[in-house]
Amino acid sequence: MSEPAFWDDNSKANKLMRELKVLKSEVEPFQDQVKKIGDLKEFLEISKNDQDFLLQIKSDVDTIEKDINATELRAFLSGEFDHNNAILSINAGAGGTESCDWANMLLRMYLRWADNKNYKVKTLDILPGEEAGIKNVTISIEGEAAYGFLKAEKGVHRLVRISPFDSNKRRHTSFASVDVIPEIEDDIEIEIDTDDLRIDIFRSSGPGGQSVNTTDSAVRLTHLPTGVVVQCQNERSQLQNRQTAMKILRARLYEIRQKEKDDKMSVEYGEKQKIEWGSQIRSYVMQPYTLVKDHRSDVETGNVLKVLDGDIDFFIESFLKIKSKKS
Repeated sequence: MSEPAFWDDNSKANKLMRELKVLKSEVEPFQDQVKKIGDLKEFLEISKNDQDFLLQIKSDVDTIEKDINATELRAFLSGEFDHNNAILSINAGAGGTESCDWANMLLRMYLRWADNKNYKVKTLDILPGEEAGIKNVTISIEGEAAYGFLKAEKGVHRLVRISPFDSNKRRHTSFASVDVIPEIEDDIEIEIDTDDLRIDIFRSSGPGGQSVNTTDSAVRLTHLPTGVVVQCQNERSQLQNRQTAMKILRARLYEIRQKEKDDKMSVEYGEKQKIEWGSQIRSYVMQPYTLVKDHRSDVETGNVLKVLDGDIDFFIESFLKIKSKKS
């Protein structure tokens, strides 16, 4: 980077800048924790008889332990796009209103998780359910390593509860699928021939404002050779929606290209599964008992409400550790 001609090639320079940012995010927390531990050792030597000071040191040790655990978790993020932003989609399975409501509950869970991480979230596309909830939604989650963490959530999620929509108060099982892809940078070469695209313009649906629902601004792109369909309707203008839809399309086409190129990538992204019994990665049971169990790691908790409030880091951590052992 100190070379005089460093900025002559903007694409290469930006790529190296991003690489530097990732490396700093890995090294600097480690160096900071080593320094804090050294400082605490020195303080401990001069404060052995000061109980108040010892209590403060214990509190600092607890904080450093949490920081070390977070640093250890980040060490499992070794994938090419693990430090990128994420594009997350939720689709309700069979089951009508029940599944639509479950998809909405999952959306809330991820929004709470992202908020706890101080990540920025933007809704790209949403289709409300006929009576309640949502049929599908696509959101972007911007923040360091958002994709690296959220790739653990890809798969079918199953809910068991007494339905609030059933007057007979019977138990219902609902399914929804979660799909996560990384947001890729513009310097990744993905050629999209305009002749291979079908572009549909339509009026946005659902709640809106700022003229979202009053003009034909929503955009749907269909990539004819692959059949991939993406759409965006929540930006203010047709141009913005088209640019965002193209960004999602590029990411999905890159995913397909990587699958074809390297069999290992199919393990990363997984095969598309039916949104039904037997294919779930995680079960959330609210009646007759309370339990959330991840079927890949066997990690479980009885505090369903806490999980649905965004506390999913221990599920993500267990997935990343298992994946690290396999690779």
